[in-house]
Amino acid sequence: MSHPPNELYTAFSFIGFVLCIIPFYWHLEAWNTGTCLYMIWTGLGCLLQCINSIVWNKNIIDRAPIYCDVSTRVQVALNVAIPACSLCINRRLYKIATVKAVVIGREEKRRAVIQDLLIGVGLPLLQIVAQYVISSNRYNILEDFGPAFSSTVTPLTFVLFTTWPVIIGLISFYYCAITTYTFYNRQRQFSQLMSATPGLSRGRYLRLMAIGAIEVLGTIPLGTYFIVANVKQGVRPWVSWADTHSNYSTVVQVAGFIWRNDPYSENGLEIFRWSLVACAFLFFALFGFADEARQCYRRMYTSLASRIGHSMFTLHGSSHATSSVPFVKSKVGVTVSVVTTTGDKRRSSVSFIDQPSIPAISIVRDNNPDFKIEPFSPSNSMASSSVENFELKMQVESTLQAGITPTGPPASFTPYFSDKSRHPYAGVHAV
Repeated sequence: MSHPPNELYTAFSFIGFVLCIIPFYWHLEAWNTGTCLYMIWTGLGCLLQCINSIVWNKNIIDRAPIYCDVSTRVQVALNVAIPACSLCINRRLYKIATVKAVVIGREEKRRAVIQDLLIGVGLPLLQIVAQYVISSNRYNILEDFGPAFSSTVTPLTFVLFTTWPVIIGLISFYYCAITTYTFYNRQRQFSQLMSATPGLSRGRYLRLMAIGAIEVLGTIPLGTYFIVANVKQGVRPWVSWADTHSNYSTVVQVAGFIWRNDPYSENGLEIFRWSLVACAFLFFALFGFADEARQCYRRMYTSLASRIGHSMFTLHGSSHATSSVPFVKSKVGVTVSVVTTTGDKRRSSVSFIDQPSIPAISIVRDNNPDFKIEPFSPSNSMASSSVENFELKMQVESTLQAGITPTGPPASFTPYFSDKSRHPYAGVHAV
């Protein structure tokens, strides 16, 4: 069976991680807890799977046991994390659509944030605890994929793990349906409601509705698919905690040709990791080109350009560090600009400029001797004037130097093995 090269996933997962970072700041400013959690979980999943695809590319060496423990726990949390974030988004839209009053105080905002955190962070943490009950061994290492969690397939697996994405998706679908119905029946009141909600406009509201609906339409079918796939592998009865965890310290290492030759394992694992990339691209497609995003890009570009320009000026000007306002004298049409350097206290630079067409003459001297400027007469046959009869109290051989003055720079599924009772394919997150 053909499959995309592992390097292709590495590239796309890294891009997905970057796309989750870009819009994070302005969603955080608007107190959009659900969307911020969505970006955090999706970006974290993309980053870890990108690292895994690099470290375990064409090998199954148990390189970093502690990292593998962390990575597999994040995989378990992702079983419900993204559906839970979608639930947070749909709940918020539902409350905005059905609210009777438009007064939203600081206490209401704080309460809404706490509720979203309990859903978007609390449920994934509970999922980690619940999955440990049905975990058959510490983790598996799969070639190209990296560390993966393992669970037994028992009736308890469906109660504690596999069915939760579908349950959360159905609750989210309820909020999404009522929000959509209410939105189209109360459009006249929405301008007033949105004006009272910081960081929310009609366009952003519609985009949030779109991502909430798409997540629901992805979560329920994929969650159902994983339930069916686990049932087809065979369900064994739950015996006891000791029986399930009898070989818990085992780390199973599986070559690529083994897990890729099993359709359930390959489909489940590839759907899991590519769905994270799809979530990242989906979010950026909806929010990465909005008006507020383009405004933020402009501000970032302006700030970055000004910083780079300042750094370049400081870098190139360090060898010619001067005071901000030079001392200027004028005598008989000749402008004298005296600029004191900070590098060598005994050295100074004197430039003489007559007209815009006359090049500047720079004189560098030591020991600060006195100097005298005599009047000059422009010649009709010369393209530029000259300064004559300088009487300097210094030795000419070592002190007089002329040149052009420099200018500054411009500003939920585990692999299927022969021993189904110990290393079956448990569910991974649906989109």
